[in-house]
Amino acid sequence: MTEAVQTSSTFTPRVFSGIQPSGDLHLGNYLGALKRFVNMQNDVVQTLYCMVDMHAITVWQDPADLQKATRELCAGFIAAGLDPQKSILFNQSQVPEHAQLAWIFNCVARMGWMQRMTQWKDKSGKNAQNMSLGLFAYPALMAADILIYHATQVPVGEDQKQHLELTRDIAAKFNHDYGVEFFPITEPVIEGAATRVMSFRDGTKKMSKSDPSDASRINMTDDADTIAKKIRKAKTDPEALPSEAKGLEDRPEARNLVNIYAGLSGLSVDQVLSDVGGKQFSEFKPMLSELAVAKLAPISTEMARLMQEQDEIDKILAHGASQAREIAAPILKKTYEIVGMVGA
Repeated sequence: MTEAVQTSSTFTPRVFSGIQPSGDLHLGNYLGALKRFVNMQNDVVQTLYCMVDMHAITVWQDPADLQKATRELCAGFIAAGLDPQKSILFNQSQVPEHAQLAWIFNCVARMGWMQRMTQWKDKSGKNAQNMSLGLFAYPALMAADILIYHATQVPVGEDQKQHLELTRDIAAKFNHDYGVEFFPITEPVIEGAATRVMSFRDGTKKMSKSDPSDASRINMTDDADTIAKKIRKAKTDPEALPSEAKGLEDRPEARNLVNIYAGLSGLSVDQVLSDVGGKQFSEFKPMLSELAVAKLAPISTEMARLMQEQDEIDKILAHGASQAREIAAPILKKTYEIVGMVGA
C-alpha cells in the first residue's frame, strides 16, 4: 500500500481516546489511561475523551447496566482530574458521525485486515460464526472514532497498538484511493512505567474487570481499607527487591508492584528501586498501600459523590457531544464530498 504523504504534523495537535463503559473501572484503566489523559489535557491544544458505548454493545449489555456504567465512567474521568472546561467529554452514541464514518471505513478496510486482529482471535476463538458482526468490524469504528476528529495522537496501551496501526492503514488507503491527503497518519502515544498493569493474582496476566477474582484488581470504587487489603494479599515471590530494573526479569509479580508504585508516584522504575532495593515485600507493600490509598481513595470518594448528581453528568456529556459534533460534522461532510455522495 502506498502511504499518503500527509502526516500528523500537518494538523493542529489533537488527542482522542476512549474507554468502553462496561463497569468496574480499575487501577489498570487509571494508570494506563486516565492519569495520562489528565497530563495530556494540559499539554495538547485539544483533547477529546469518549465513553465508547457503541463499542460496548459488540457483546450483549444489559441496558440499565450500560447506562449506569457510562455515567460511572464519566464520573471516573472527572474524579481522576479531567476538566470538562479543558477536555471534551462525551459518549460516542451522541455523535452519529462516528457511525457514519465507520461505514465509509468498512468499505475501505479489508476482511484480511480484520481477521488478523489479535483481539478478534482472542474473543471469538473457535466460536467465530456466532460472534456479532460488530465485534468483527469494530476496528473500523475505532478508526472512525479517531479520524472523525483528525486526531494526531492517541494514548493507547500495548494491547491496542495493533488497532491503531489498522487506523493508520485505513487512513493511508483512503488517502491513496481518492488521491487526497485528507486523513492524518495518527501517532500512538505509549509511555510510562505502568501502561500495562497486571493482575494481583498472576503477574503474567493483564489486570481485567473480567477476571472472576475481585482480589485480582483494585477497582476505582474501592475504599481505602479494600485497597490496602488487596495490596497486602497480592501475590509476590520470596526474594528481596533488586536495586535495578534488570533484577525484575523473570519476576512478574515483583515487576508489577514496582511498576504500579512508579506509575502512582511519577518516578521511574530505577528511581523506585534505588530507594527500595534490598527491602522485602513485607516492607514494600505497606509503602505501596499508603501511596495507593493517598492517590486513589479521593478519586473513589469523588466518583461516589458525582454519581449522586446524575443530571449534572448527563449535562456534561450532552455539552461535550455538542462540542465534538462541531469538529466532526465538517470532517464527515468533506469525507462524503471526497467519496462522491450527492448533497453532502
